[in-house]
Amino acid sequence: MKRYRDYEPDQLLLLPSSLREWLPEDHLAYFVSDLVEQLDLSAILGEYEREERGYPPYHPVLMVKVLLYAYCVGVYSSRRIAGKLEEDVAFRVLGVGNFPDFRTISDFRKRHLQALTGLFVQVVRICREAGLVKLGHVSLDGTKVKANASKHKAMSYGRMKQEERKLREEIEVLLRRAEETDAAEDREYGVDKRGDELPEELARRESRLKKIRAAMTALEAEARGEDDKEDQKHEPDQKASAEPRKPKEKAQRNFTDPESKIMLDGDKAFIQGYNAQAAVEASSQVIVAAAVSNLGVDKKHVTPLVEEIVAVNGEAPAEVSADAGFFSSNNVEWLRERGIDAYISPDKQKHNDQREGAPRGRIPKNLSVIDRMRRKLKTKPGRQKYRLRKQTVEPVFGQIKQARGFRQFLLRGLKKVKGEWSLICTAHNILKLHRATAVTAWEGR
Repeated sequence: MKRYRDYEPDQLLLLPSSLREWLPEDHLAYFVSDLVEQLDLSAILGEYEREERGYPPYHPVLMVKVLLYAYCVGVYSSRRIAGKLEEDVAFRVLGVGNFPDFRTISDFRKRHLQALTGLFVQVVRICREAGLVKLGHVSLDGTKVKANASKHKAMSYGRMKQEERKLREEIEVLLRRAEETDAAEDREYGVDKRGDELPEELARRESRLKKIRAAMTALEAEARGEDDKEDQKHEPDQKASAEPRKPKEKAQRNFTDPESKIMLDGDKAFIQGYNAQAAVEASSQVIVAAAVSNLGVDKKHVTPLVEEIVAVNGEAPAEVSADAGFFSSNNVEWLRERGIDAYISPDKQKHNDQREGAPRGRIPKNLSVIDRMRRKLKTKPGRQKYRLRKQTVEPVFGQIKQARGFRQFLLRGLKKVKGEWSLICTAHNILKLHRATAVTAWEGR
């Protein structure tokens, strides 16, 4: 008769008394737990110290550990995190017998989003202390991430004007019908009888008209903001003669997440989303600066991203590389003025492009910024520096979107989305730090 290993589903087990024995000693959950113990969480803890009444909350340190670990392993939904706390050994180790429900997890993330964003800076500095960040070469890139909104819930300014006229006419017709009905009922029942509420159809149209008018007002405000920027480029007498700018007929606004925009993603598909930016250190793939905007073009992100690198790391990088989407003569000159060596291609490069030979001789003095950059990237050192971009920042987006499955923001609004992207980047850096620590420990054996 065939023998099998012992299997008794109802057998009582004596689990290890220490949580440190539940998982391998080098497990990511223990690393996250130890790391969070070293972080300054006073911005979060301080809010609870001012609360004197109410049921005792879950410990903020516990919640931070669970959130960061969840983001490290690609679990972002508060419902899924709550489920993991009951079903997954690593989550149960971090929860230590606590099972906050999904609403508690969601509320904690929303309430402390700004403080959680600050953890990105702390983790980057720990990476610097560990020798992972040297800022010799940094690559910039952006990736389009879907917003928590459907592009089918967006409407153009021109369509809004048409819908506004149509709805206004329909509401006038319904109001006339209501008045006629009121007059008939007054004749039948008397003028002192209470009238009914607005017809449901009328209320729905008025609600939609209100939303459309609010969206039109927001688009007009954006257009005025662009108009003000243009005015700053002209003399006062020219400014006075300029007419206020109106929104373009095709300018769109989304009713679910108004701050998100229609953008073209890497697959050449239009999505309702945001432009997530990252500056990545070449030697370690640590994200040294992160940002999010609702601007579809990348070239406007060079200055804020490099300034963020300085703010987070205390110094500027020696070299910066980026693809053609980031190129402008002004960006290259701005970097040069700050002593940063730029490797930003002015031209989009295709895989089957024939590589031209390296230029020879002295650089002509009258070369434009764009031609000087083209010449620079044709040299052997220039090609090598520019090639770093593909092995530095592009794999990072692959790890975030493919390996850890982050393809859509859960929160809405630019401010909240920035906080969510910061959490994503913090988790990425924690994984890089954990991997480097594991390699160091292995080499030390």
